[in-house]
Amino acid sequence: MKTLVTGVRGQLGHELAALSNEIDSLEEHVFTSSDQLDITDRATVIETVNRVRPQVIINCASYTQVDRAEDEPERADAVNHLGAAYLAEAAKKLGVLLLHVSTDYVFGKVSARAPITEQTTTAPMGVYGFTKLAGEQAIRNSGCRHIILRTSWLYSSHGHNFVKTMLRLMRERAEIRVVNDQIGSPTYAGDLARAIVHILQGELTDDKLGTYHYCNTGECSWFDFARAICEYAGLSHQCRVLPCTTAEYPTKALRPPYSALDTTGLCRTFGLCIPRWQDSLRSMLSAHPEL
Repeated sequence: MKTLVTGVRGQLGHELAALSNEIDSLEEHVFTSSDQLDITDRATVIETVNRVRPQVIINCASYTQVDRAEDEPERADAVNHLGAAYLAEAAKKLGVLLLHVSTDYVFGKVSARAPITEQTTTAPMGVYGFTKLAGEQAIRNSGCRHIILRTSWLYSSHGHNFVKTMLRLMRERAEIRVVNDQIGSPTYAGDLARAIVHILQGELTDDKLGTYHYCNTGECSWFDFARAICEYAGLSHQCRVLPCTTAEYPTKALRPPYSALDTTGLCRTFGLCIPRWQDSLRSMLSAHPEL
């Protein structure tokens, strides 16, 4: 299977590239960064897809700086919405599958206290969520064969993410405060990468296409997540992690108060067994003691 992957410098793209040497279905692959494939340039997208002629396009490219998006809505829209639309157009013309990664932020205003299903009505609350939802809608409207995977609280050993930020702060400070009233599900990008490969290795009949949720199982607050990071990294003796409220830690962009995702549909359709977030966090930290 020939695969074109965008956003190789991001967390998920990096993890997919790391898997490429051990996974047969990624044997023929083209990994691209924004320097090599600017998905906001329609002509470049069409030309690249026509030249590479992949069987699958995996779109890992995304504008994920949630607060900065409030000041750069055009840039966020260009990547998250228009870029997805151009890839979908190219996929439709060639009749290839587009696997696109989206976010729990499309449910920003949803009032829920149980994991959110794919059938829940979307209700974003900021530029990031709105532009990611617009990207989803553009893909569906294009008529291309597609799978949209919504994920949440992504982290890895690569790039900028909550885990790496917490590790740095815990080594610099004797005490940190983390919000305790936003609930979600941490997701290790390495697990998501393996799930994507698993999906692509199966028979992708039309009845399996559509929108799904993927995150590690279980839910927690950012405070719970930070406390686990501190414990698993062996830093509890040098840094105290204390809870605070969202009101005490205001940010430019509003965050979803609850965005844990229900992964039942994905597991049932593709036979996936998803690890618990605590187990994946432990594994990632053990594998990367240099963090």
